[in-house]
Amino acid sequence: MKDSFPLSGRVSLPEAKDTQDFGEKLGAALEAGDLVILDGPLGAGKTTLTQGIARGMGVRGRVTSPTFVVAREHRPQQGAGLRSPTLIHVDAYRLLDGETDPLGALDALDLDTELDEAVVVAEWGGGLIENLSSDYLFVSLDRETAVMSDPESEERILTWRHSSE
Repeated sequence: MKDSFPLSGRVSLPEAKDTQDFGEKLGAALEAGDLVILDGPLGAGKTTLTQGIARGMGVRGRVTSPTFVVAREHRPQQGAGLRSPTLIHVDAYRLLDGETDPLGALDALDLDTELDEAVVVAEWGGGLIENLSSDYLFVSLDRETAVMSDPESEERILTWRHSSE
């Protein structure tokens, strides 16, 4: 990850668009080999954040939840300038659901061979994806805190830390 993005922090994002904008800044700082683990309950904004990451990386394709396919690959857009890495968007929950060997299921996706050439963003990855690399960014999305005080709120509180912190 480029030095332009802090290794840890906390931010309050009032709307889904703010989550995407934050993701865009993060995506612009990501480099081939980076691993991002997104943690948060259903509806917390993991895919929304990944949409912003994809925009910041300049990759092709509509970013949707990879729930039913386990992983989606988004290639860099063609054009002038430096070539962006591929984005691999993974739903690790599906790897954990009923698996007796989730690491074996993860290995079957051959993601470890992509880590050098791609950015891997894993939803529901906490406790599993860290086994791919000791170098990762862990992002926690909290939407419940704001909703408890205002049921209409779209606010998300994001905290993140790099594994070196």
